[in-house]
Amino acid sequence: MPSHLHMIVRSHDKPLEDIVRDMKGHNSSQLKKLIKEHPQESRREWIVWICERAGKNNSNNIDWQFWQQHNQPIEILNDKMFAEIVFYIHQSPVVSGFVYEAEQWVYSSAKDYAKNNGIIKLAEFY
Repeated sequence: MPSHLHMIVRSHDKPLEDIVRDMKGHNSSQLKKLIKEHPQESRREWIVWICERAGKNNSNNIDWQFWQQHNQPIEILNDKMFAEIVFYIHQSPVVSGFVYEAEQWVYSSAKDYAKNNGIIKLAEFY
């Protein structure tokens, strides 16, 4: 989605908070570099201004904030719930009017699931 992302994360040994924190930190620094160095990004000055302003207004940051500080985690308790959440995630760009079919969204795993060759098979969740 243009303004947010959905992801399903599982770990046996590392707290999920640490995984999300590390993912956000890594991606934020990489995106900051790409945005500042991309010569054809027409919104570069505006994006840099927004992220720098957000960083200065948040004591958790030094000079830049790309991600919001909060998450909305949902603990997945069983296969049925997992399937429902995957369906919700895949349908999100359809419901938002970006595509007609979930498989059309470039940044979605819906195409993999439709062909039944996704990274995680629904039956393998538990």
